[in-house]
Amino acid sequence: MSSPDIAAILENSKELDRLRKDQEDILLEINKLHKKLQTTPEVVEKPGDNSLARLKVLYTQAKDLSDSEANISNLLISQLDAILPPGPQGQPRRRIGKGNEQKRKRVKTESDISRLTPSMRNQLEACASLKGEQVAARVTPRNAVKDEWFVVKVIHFEKESKEFEVLDEEPGDDEDSSGQRQYKLPMGNIIPFPKSNDPSSAPDFPPGKHVLAVYPGTTALYKATVVHGHRKRKTDDYVLEFDDDEEDGSLPQRTVPFHKVVPMPEGHRP
Repeated sequence: MSSPDIAAILENSKELDRLRKDQEDILLEINKLHKKLQTTPEVVEKPGDNSLARLKVLYTQAKDLSDSEANISNLLISQLDAILPPGPQGQPRRRIGKGNEQKRKRVKTESDISRLTPSMRNQLEACASLKGEQVAARVTPRNAVKDEWFVVKVIHFEKESKEFEVLDEEPGDDEDSSGQRQYKLPMGNIIPFPKSNDPSSAPDFPPGKHVLAVYPGTTALYKATVVHGHRKRKTDDYVLEFDDDEEDGSLPQRTVPFHKVVPMPEGHRP
């Protein structure tokens, strides 16, 4: 084992520490923006506000740092493999066969999750905790002309692929005749509903705000506008005007529980 080899390993270790420190700084900024958008979602509609653009830049930086961390980690593993002595004689490496494939996958998944930052791990745990809950889900593909959002039940969240398995328990008449339909959806297609027993967790949408809400008597969500002057407490129902809900030349005002109203997704195609 030569001094240059050790020096190279130590140098890469320092670079790994620097990358992780940079990741922590970026995640702090992301969390600050998340809190700002959750408490005052209307700020994005103010002229000159660049919160969403800044958030995109931060996510891009976080991804680049994560990729760099993976590259440096792989390089360190190669450097260590090159200088470590081989294993004791008489103990050849065991070849992993098909019988151990599932175990290898499980170990890999747990290792991948353990390398995530605390913020990312918390996000995955929050998604996993939605099992059995009803959520809002976009069931149409990204390139669809129109977005369709339904109330679905979370069956499972796969941490490795970051995908939800959900069940549409009450599809419409034109859906699968079995009466239920199952989807596998990425995290970006899911919006949790506020807790009906914890109004403090619910965003407070001001009058005039565009939202996504469950249309009364259905399990579908549509774009709607919060009506002025009807809501005084967080537990009060919202009075909404749904787009394309015209009756006799005007939009009727419809009452929707606060826990069936969520923020309007960016880029929504009604």
